[in-house]
Amino acid sequence: MKKLLFQSFVELSNHRLQSYVLKSFASSKWSKPLVPMFVKTFKLNNKEMLEPIESYSSLHTLFIRHLKPESRPVAQERNAFVSPVDGILASQGSIERGSQFTIKGQQYSLEEMLGSDVAATPYHEGAFFVLYLSPSHYHRIHSPVSCQIINQWSLGGRSYPVNELGMTYGKRPLSRNYRIISELQYNEKKIALVKVGAMNINTIELTHDSASLSKGEEIGYFSFGSTIVLLVEKGLLKFEGESIPMEVKMGQKIATIL
Repeated sequence: MKKLLFQSFVELSNHRLQSYVLKSFASSKWSKPLVPMFVKTFKLNNKEMLEPIESYSSLHTLFIRHLKPESRPVAQERNAFVSPVDGILASQGSIERGSQFTIKGQQYSLEEMLGSDVAATPYHEGAFFVLYLSPSHYHRIHSPVSCQIINQWSLGGRSYPVNELGMTYGKRPLSRNYRIISELQYNEKKIALVKVGAMNINTIELTHDSASLSKGEEIGYFSFGSTIVLLVEKGLLKFEGESIPMEVKMGQKIATIL
């Protein structure tokens, strides 16, 4: 029961008013007594946290916690493409028939996800990764490579669930939800880092000050749980070959740069 309650704070609900109430409570001082219970329920590693548990003034401040830098070492090999988040690497594969790819049995198009044919063109026949953040995960987003941010835009309005049921039975939530796309350039190749908003409450915050990013540098955070979609230009990466789904940590190598 406790787990379902806390899950609702992160994934929110089907109803906009209920989502607003949950968000408001989780952001208020009244939720502070639930912080130790949340940590225990989801088995958070408090030794990784930059601040002690008692310093978190609400569930929201716990969701967006910083970690000690040494707790997330970033793979330093030049050919390491790393996970931008802690999460479940739920899906990866090639973008088929030019601009189509399948996630949880649903067909997605680059044009719908990125908003136009022009934005989609660089990723035809490329690759995709989907990373899902659960309540237990660290919610800050980092760069998968050392790169330049060459473009950034937002799409969508209201958001729908991106949990297991939402991904399976919803109507293409990853390309219809509110989302912020950061387009990165690594050498002469492009990467679209698509940050997909949580149910109804679209809480994606950007934190970077510069267009130049080092591998592992923070880009932003989700105030509540959500999903990252990475779209990668053809010829940039080779998959590692591990079984999917798999748990990954920010900074962990998930693909090899060719």
